[in-house]
Amino acid sequence: MISIQVEHNVIYTVAEEKLTNEDYDRLIPLLQEKVRSFGTIRWYFEMKEFEGWNLSAMWRDIKFDFKNKENLERIAMVGNKDWEKELTQLMKPFTGATIKYFDLTEKDEAKNWIKKIEI
Repeated sequence: MISIQVEHNVIYTVAEEKLTNEDYDRLIPLLQEKVRSFGTIRWYFEMKEFEGWNLSAMWRDIKFDFKNKENLERIAMVGNKDWEKELTQLMKPFTGATIKYFDLTEKDEAKNWIKKIEI
């Protein structure tokens, strides 16, 4: 299950349990619309009791990231498991985004980082 909030070009998601095609039926069109509107987007991806993706949902995620690698500016991965931290490293070849991992205890810092404007 995924919950989604949007603030301009920043998409905040909280993934719980296992993500499915139905979650991506909601998420992908929103991400595409924000890319069209803003050119680049930032994505806060919090994992809470996260169990991963079903296979087709994972494929849709990878395809979106790869297809939009120039449109993803930053991704904040927030979790509390070693495999979630490793996932951050595995994602790097599929996107041009700056990706940073934060522990769940650092989620406020992650939210500040994802919104921070570089000069």
